[in-house]
Amino acid sequence: MSAPTNAPRATAGAGAAGTEGVHEFTAVGGDWDAIAADAARLGDERVVVNMGPQHPSTHGVLRIVLEIEGETVTEARAGIGFLHTGIEKNMEFRNYTQGVTFCTRMDYVAPLFQEAAYCLAVEKLLDITDDIPERATLIRVLMMELNRVSSHLIAIGTGGNELGATTMMTVAFREREEILRIFEAVTGLRMNHAYIRPGGVAQDLPPGTPARIREMIPKVRNGIGELEKLTLANPIFLGRTKGVGYLPLAGAMALGAVGPIARSAGLPYDLRKAQPYCGYETYDFEVPTHTDSDAYARTVVRFAEARESLKIVEQVLDRLEAQDRAGKHPVMVADRKIAWPAQLAVGSDGQGNSLDHIRQIMGTSMESLIHHFKLVTEGFRVPAGQVFQQIEHPKGIQGVHLVSDGGTRPYRVHFRDPSFNNLQALGIMCEGGTIADVVVAVASIDPVLGGVDR
Repeated sequence: MSAPTNAPRATAGAGAAGTEGVHEFTAVGGDWDAIAADAARLGDERVVVNMGPQHPSTHGVLRIVLEIEGETVTEARAGIGFLHTGIEKNMEFRNYTQGVTFCTRMDYVAPLFQEAAYCLAVEKLLDITDDIPERATLIRVLMMELNRVSSHLIAIGTGGNELGATTMMTVAFREREEILRIFEAVTGLRMNHAYIRPGGVAQDLPPGTPARIREMIPKVRNGIGELEKLTLANPIFLGRTKGVGYLPLAGAMALGAVGPIARSAGLPYDLRKAQPYCGYETYDFEVPTHTDSDAYARTVVRFAEARESLKIVEQVLDRLEAQDRAGKHPVMVADRKIAWPAQLAVGSDGQGNSLDHIRQIMGTSMESLIHHFKLVTEGFRVPAGQVFQQIEHPKGIQGVHLVSDGGTRPYRVHFRDPSFNNLQALGIMCEGGTIADVVVAVASIDPVLGGVDR
């Protein structure tokens, strides 16, 4: 490619006097200036190429800058920021309940975890953690664990698709669809639900939901088994993932890698066990680990975690059904300064608010209507202070740093997204491997760029 006359120039190679070749590099924007300067300094042996800035296995837009020698990767850098939407800043200009509709869109493959982490942080500032109704907590755990299964199915299925195994993706998406139908029945949406709210959840489970989930669980469990047979015993999959994307425990801890990446290196650390929240200490489940520290081990761990999540879901259903037999239970905190006068409900057509819900708001009293209007538009006040709340996201530890100045809107919200930290390990996973191995390494990290860039 010919370069403009003002392009960086460098002389490479050593030959007879006056016969040295002049190589031209065109550098446009960003860090390409530095890359071009390095390339000029190092000479002809170094080739720098872009992978991206889009690649399907990243569930978003990721640019990877590769330095290669032949097919071997000598250096890999992740370039992020293409999916930045200003979510954290926008949350400073919305009340605390409205903030849920922003954070749920970060990692859109696992939206319920952002909602839960954020709401737990708000409840800490309000000092109402112990006042959250038991049924609301049970529903939160139910929805999160179903979401963990669907997230892992996406990780495994899209990773297989990147290797050319389209059947892996179709089976994974088929089972995920079963879970998304439950989400749609409960929240009205397949993703970006804004269902978990400060103080509880937006509405109770529709009648018959526990029975519907029990009917769904064997289908999903069988689908996971089918996908596991397609994957873990497949010689092509084994050849592409065994020893690829290697990151030992020391490297994972040094880089802050969490979730299946750390557990695939032998670290049995899961916040549901280490720092329980939402009553996780009362459930019977295991923390799966592996010791091979590669892409294959991460796949094995995700399969095992999905099965453990289904075990938790069945335990939650037992408790919900016991509550149903005992009578109706609240799903929102009793404090009317926080809870809306009437709970949301889905109409008979499966959309919007039911007539009963509208009638309760409009017909109870003028004071109730005014109070409801003020809560929806202005929100509730949260005492000044700051908290840090962590939960176990499907991709690892998710943190929320929330600061309040005493108003109805957050002064500052910042999320520690696990995909952001895990992407730091991309370089060490890829260096020394082939270009084809980069795809496997990225897929094994399972980053969602909406959460990385926010």
